Amino acid sequence: MKPQAAIVFIVAGFFCLASPGCKHEANPAPVDAAKYKVYKLRGNVVSTNPSTGEATLAHEAIPGFMEAMTMPYKLKDASVLGELHPGDKLTADLLVSQGADASVLLDHIVIVAQGAPDYRPSGVFHVPAPGDQVPDFKLTNQDGGAVHFGEYRGKALLVTFIYTRCPLPNFCPRVTRNFALMEQKLAAQPKLYARTHLLCISFDPEHDTPGRLRAYAEGYAIGGRPNYTHWGFAVASKNGLGDLAKYFDVGMTNEADSTITHTLSTTLIGPDGKVARFYPGNEWTVDEVMNDVQALLK
Repeated sequence: MKPQAAIVFIVAGFFCLASPGCKHEANPAPVDAAKYKVYKLRGNVVSTNPSTGEATLAHEAIPGFMEAMTMPYKLKDASVLGELHPGDKLTADLLVSQGADASVLLDHIVIVAQGAPDYRPSGVFHVPAPGDQVPDFKLTNQDGGAVHFGEYRGKALLVTFIYTRCPLPNFCPRVTRNFALMEQKLAAQPKLYARTHLLCISFDPEHDTPGRLRAYAEGYAIGGRPNYTHWGFAVASKNGLGDLAKYFDVGMTNEADSTITHTLSTTLIGPDGKVARFYPGNEWTVDEVMNDVQALLK
């Protein structure tokens, strides 16, 4: 796939759902608000037409624009059309021209469930499933100390993956904000707070030093400095990163501009050290995870 293609795969199995794959985009360019009005679209791919550069989608209602329907849309970057397959579930930006032509373009496509995987990388990625035993991965935390998964046994551990330089607001910043809200909600229930732990793990050992992790954490803490004894930040070593990423289904590609194109992965681990729930992508909500934590510790 061309590196400029405006599409992201954030589902399980590296960047594909049923089989590992390796798809990514460069950081999407901002939309000129004077030229386009942006609507959020969610739907399924029905078919594609390479000759016209269009994808026919069956999509949900787009608030303020149109009802649910099935119709073709031109892609802003037609080169990614070959990455779409019938049955793929996606979200995207629908760009509606504010000029006289009133043209409509599809951009910033995110595949949240792929219907027909078409790429198999050299590495095999594990998709966490309930009951899977989690290895005792070793990390370095925000204070420069050594930590490992085994020390959280006896508590419900919620783990996600980020890197502090992530420029896309719907990726690392979004899941970190969700963790901040989780921390706040858990703190309001002292008994539950004592039986849980949150952990944000960086997959960027070259840049994410302990000091950088602390600065990042403080930027997201609600109401003051983070309580690192409950919400920790850590980074994997270069040698240990590969196994950690494969186990938790985190796909990563280092880009020429030093950014990292990556998938999203959040996992709830039970007090017994086994996977309780896996949340691929960025679709999960704080309330959903809170309910799962409460059910797990009931």
